[in-house]
Amino acid sequence: MTSRVNPATLVPGDPGERDRPVFQFSRMESLLRGHRLRRLTVDGVDAVFVRDPVLVRRILVSESKNYGKGELFRKARNLSRVGMLSEDETMHRHYRRLVNPYLRSSKVGDYLPTMRHIVRDMVSSWRPGDTVDVQSEMCRIACAIAVGTLIVGLPADTTKELGERLARLAGEMIRKPLYGKAAHRTARPGAPNRLSRARKEFRDLLRECIADPPEAPAWTNGYLSTLLTDSDEQGNRVLTPDEVCEEAVMMLTSATVTTASVMSWALHVLSRNPLAEERLLKDLTERRGGGATHDHTSSYTVRFLMEIMRLYPPVWISCRKTLAEVELGDQAIPAGTNVVFSSYLLHRDNQSYPNPHQFDPDRWLSVQLGKIEAAYIPFGIGSKGCIGEPFAWLELEVILDVVTQEWKLNSVPDRQFRTAPETTLHPRRLHLVSQPR
Repeated sequence: MTSRVNPATLVPGDPGERDRPVFQFSRMESLLRGHRLRRLTVDGVDAVFVRDPVLVRRILVSESKNYGKGELFRKARNLSRVGMLSEDETMHRHYRRLVNPYLRSSKVGDYLPTMRHIVRDMVSSWRPGDTVDVQSEMCRIACAIAVGTLIVGLPADTTKELGERLARLAGEMIRKPLYGKAAHRTARPGAPNRLSRARKEFRDLLRECIADPPEAPAWTNGYLSTLLTDSDEQGNRVLTPDEVCEEAVMMLTSATVTTASVMSWALHVLSRNPLAEERLLKDLTERRGGGATHDHTSSYTVRFLMEIMRLYPPVWISCRKTLAEVELGDQAIPAGTNVVFSSYLLHRDNQSYPNPHQFDPDRWLSVQLGKIEAAYIPFGIGSKGCIGEPFAWLELEVILDVVTQEWKLNSVPDRQFRTAPETTLHPRRLHLVSQPR
């Protein structure tokens, strides 16, 4: 039997949040309790919802060849229909390889001075006592970093304008509803669409940069130049300039909306947890002095960010579609079936995590990642895992370090916000008061 899911319910939240009708995490938890997988209809899409991390790992890793892009993934294709979002798996892998030189671990360390300079410049505009729109500011910072590190060789004013336009696009993308009546309203022909306008504004300027490229050597060695000069065996260009824009828009937007959401949650938690803030500041000071490591057993900063992404994974729901009949959890699943899983639910499962709703970075001192299968997937796993993970780790730490060096952010009395599971899982209307350190 298939259960139908009404997308309006309350999401579990932190004290002080105002719960509004959103995607029904609590209802999903109830429906899936005691089930490794269950057939459901989610927002009109018939699907098999998977709660078991062992089965999720099978979908993403050991049997990934049997699964293609599902209905939820297709909603992202308004950004691009080429490159990494192509239906063609060969093309997808090809464009992962093209961007890899700019995002791999051995490269991202080169971006550290630029990242620090950008964040310091952005937060220098804050003033003591300001009420900071955290989501908006994190979008501006993440987008300035993405443009400043990956699109190089442009005049400074063009780089700044590209960052601001990308920030407007990222802000609209974060708030794009995936489910229910709100999603249908924004998709209607003729409906006001700020997302489309923001995308066009950013894309138009990007197209101007490509049409009249700078002569700086850095440009010819950059990400956009790599896309523009990509050729087939006969020497023919693979992508048109318009398709290069589509691919760049997709990649840059994907990179920034997730970072902005994670950082917003991190600053929210720090504003309410003085002990965590004290420990984090001490650890960041030590790491600045040369003690940086990504080993979660020795770094409170890494454990802190891991716990933020456990409780608030930006990519909170995923979907695959079976390409052939598969067996999953002793059930035969026909070809063409949408298979849905939620990292939010996986990350808060009490079988994998004691006291799963509690914020506790030190849980990672005892949790062995290799033994919890796919119970922790903030960046995904397998061949479709986030290619920008090394870049994201450095960026998150730099933003966290510079912001907390300069400012202490406090909650606004009587100002409430809510958890919003839309394109990303983000805190909507999170405002904090800035005070200098």
